[in-house]
Amino acid sequence: MAQEQYLIVRQNNEWKISFNEKLYGPYGSQEEAIEAAVDAAYAMGEIGIEAQVLLRASDDTVKTAWSYGQDFHLYGR
Repeated sequence: MAQEQYLIVRQNNEWKISFNEKLYGPYGSQEEAIEAAVDAAYAMGEIGIEAQVLLRASDDTVKTAWSYGQDFHLYGR
C-alpha cells in the first residue's frame, strides 16, 4: 500500500479528489480528476513518497487507477 492515496469520488454529481480527509475539486469529468490526482501523486513520488490514485466505482469498490512508477504519460501528460 502506498504512503499517500488520492481517491477519485463522485459526490453530488461532481468529480472530486479525496486526500488527507479533504475534498478537492470539482472537476469537469472523471478523467480531469484522475489527471489532477496523477499529477499530485507523481510529484509525491518524485520526492520519495510512494503515492497512488484510487477510483471509487458506483458499486463502492475501489480500484487502483495509477501508482507511482507506472508510465506518467498514461493520462495524457
